[in-house]
Amino acid sequence: MTSPPAAAPTGIETIDLTAKVPDAVAAFEAAAKDKGLNVFATVDHAAGAKEAGMELRPTTLVIVGNAKGGTPLMLDNQLMGLVLPLRVLFWEDENGATHASYESIAHFAERFGLGEPSAKARETIAGLLPKLIGV
Repeated sequence: MTSPPAAAPTGIETIDLTAKVPDAVAAFEAAAKDKGLNVFATVDHAAGAKEAGMELRPTTLVIVGNAKGGTPLMLDNQLMGLVLPLRVLFWEDENGATHASYESIAHFAERFGLGEPSAKARETIAGLLPKLIGV
């Protein structure tokens, strides 16, 4: 793992990747589906920027999850529905290096006051997400 960019808010985990953004996204989506997660959306922010007449380095958001993992979090605090399903941002920095960033489950727990009811689900998600990204 690496430190997030200086402007990254607290609770963001960033992982360095060797693949380019499109390949990293494809591998993540395949791994997520293999583990029974739904890929709800893939948002190519660079393509959107291009349509708006602007240039943005490769930046793609993937939204993933399933009821088995997310429901215990919402049963603990229903407001978790504001940040679920989980989001992973794959992005290229100014040096051409690829990274994946996401908000840590520990940060969600702190932010939303999650406790024992969702502990097992949080532990599972915290261990699974980096593996799906490719760590």
